[in-house]
Amino acid sequence: MAARRQRRRMDLGTLAGLVVAVAGILGGYLLEGGKAGDVLGESAALIVFGGCLGATLVANPLPLVKAAFARVRDLLYEVPDDKAELIERLVSFSQAARKQGIVSLEQDVMAIEDPFLHKSMLLAVDGMDLQEIRGIMGLAMDAAEHRADAEAKVFESAGGFAPTIGIIGAVLGLIIVMGDLKDMDKVGKGIAAAFVATIYGVGSANLLFLPAAHKIKARAAQQRLREELILEGVCGIVEGMNPKMIRAKLEAYLAKASKEKSSPAAGARAAA
Repeated sequence: MAARRQRRRMDLGTLAGLVVAVAGILGGYLLEGGKAGDVLGESAALIVFGGCLGATLVANPLPLVKAAFARVRDLLYEVPDDKAELIERLVSFSQAARKQGIVSLEQDVMAIEDPFLHKSMLLAVDGMDLQEIRGIMGLAMDAAEHRADAEAKVFESAGGFAPTIGIIGAVLGLIIVMGDLKDMDKVGKGIAAAFVATIYGVGSANLLFLPAAHKIKARAAQQRLREELILEGVCGIVEGMNPKMIRAKLEAYLAKASKEKSSPAAGARAAA
């Protein structure tokens, strides 16, 4: 996902989702008479998360895994929706371009911090034709989307490995238990502890890895829509389109963004 030099804010959805999920599962367990200490196990955590990391590294190139981990920050923070501000800015550029020519925007373009908007406007000010601008920026959008999809698949692969490694951890625990059947009280506790690895494996897959992959794809779809809005606005400026027409055209993206925000899964599928 292309970097945006904007102030980020905490993604309360991610944090609240994790808290609700863990509280719900653990709360239900405690209500049934379970003890929180029974589902804590350092060895189980080492087997599951260490094994999962190793399997993920085997399945994916190291640079891709590192890039995917760098995405974790995007899961905790979100960029405020600035599409309305973008429309106002692009309409302002179009008004200036119609009055004084698009070259007059050169100083304004150099002050743009947003990388995608900056590059699009720079191509326009440099006199590149419409088809070339669409081609170059379209490739940039495709590349960003491809990166996001590849990094999401790293988390999907981790989510696929985790339950199986959890079962491996449980079997290893049972092997240790079965080696000493003299004390049945210890055997019972040992069997219970062995299944903690299974909980870690299934839990991490469904509460962390797979949701993380889904959110990366949803964020990439939102970013793609934002960049399409920018590109349409810049192309409208290059075409010399009436600012009112540009505004009307770009405002259609607000409705589309609102629809995808209410159904992020549909947005992610559309972008796939």
